[in-house]
Amino acid sequence: MKKRGKKTKKIAFWLGNGLCVLLSLAALAAVLVLTNLLTSQKEAERWQGESEMEFAQLSCCLPEDGKLTLDDIYKFRTDMQTKFHEAALDVDNDNSLFVDAWSTTGKLKVSSALGSGEAAVIAVGGQFFSFHPLRLLSGNYISEDDLMQDRVLLDPELAWLLFGGTDLQGLEMRINGYPFVVAGVIEREDDFASRKAYTSGMGLYMSYAAYAQLEETAGVSCYELVAAEPVDGFAESMVREIFPLGEGEIVANSGRFSFTGLMKVVGQFGQRSMRPLGVMYPYWENAARMIEDWSALLLLLCLAAALLPAVTVIVLLVRVLRRGRDKLTDDLLPRLKDNTQEAIRVQQRKRWEKKHGRHEK
Repeated sequence: MKKRGKKTKKIAFWLGNGLCVLLSLAALAAVLVLTNLLTSQKEAERWQGESEMEFAQLSCCLPEDGKLTLDDIYKFRTDMQTKFHEAALDVDNDNSLFVDAWSTTGKLKVSSALGSGEAAVIAVGGQFFSFHPLRLLSGNYISEDDLMQDRVLLDPELAWLLFGGTDLQGLEMRINGYPFVVAGVIEREDDFASRKAYTSGMGLYMSYAAYAQLEETAGVSCYELVAAEPVDGFAESMVREIFPLGEGEIVANSGRFSFTGLMKVVGQFGQRSMRPLGVMYPYWENAARMIEDWSALLLLLCLAAALLPAVTVIVLLVRVLRRGRDKLTDDLLPRLKDNTQEAIRVQQRKRWEKKHGRHEK
């Protein structure tokens, strides 16, 4: 009866280890999936390409009462190039050392011949759609290099309201009574975090320059940057020194989903919800923070589940090493000693016989 109970416990112990291993691997796989969901967090990798230079991605989120103007952005660009030159990062084209984008949000009235309503606006500048490569359902992206800044991108909900379809390139609409041209229709991110974070309803993307003409109080609320990183921390140090951040917050996008980054989130448990500054995150940053929280939780689960198997492996290794040591001490070494002594006696015997001639017949 005791043997049966002991055997049952042993089976349960190994089953528990197996389940812990499976749980740990499943949690780790979930972390890997989650941390690769958001393309907006991977612009540094895309920008680097095959270059040997390392790059870092940063986001500057500004408070409601501390928004920036385009002049602030252009001055920062100039100061940043100066910093690159001081760090001996001169290249033929300074623009290859960084790429940036900026944005702000608002609400505007929109109309067409078929419908009208109020739309959520994300006004963008720089290489915004490089940082946020939303899938085009039709048409083309808008760019700060466009000759005219009157082109807009609609999401499917607004496209159906205003035109009853999504193939709309070149059609005209009005925003706050002013004429604009539809450049295309985009599909919003489909991951669970972005769907949860974006709550503004139907909307459009337009040039920041055009938006600033419609809204006199407009200001940049989010500035995104990918910059050369010759040494760790160079880009963030440069931004903190010369960017007009005010009471804003710098988010280090690069490495935020690494092991150390997620463990930092675990260490900040209970503090991340405390926001003493009036910083408003864009929806993609809220989505990234949600992914961080879930990934950190799953990573913690992964480590906790791996604890029992890890301890088991260590105990088994100690036992194997101890048995090996005992076998070496109690069996192999004495046997080796006896064999060595026997070999010495045999050699001594042969030398004696040779010396006294007993080896002759």
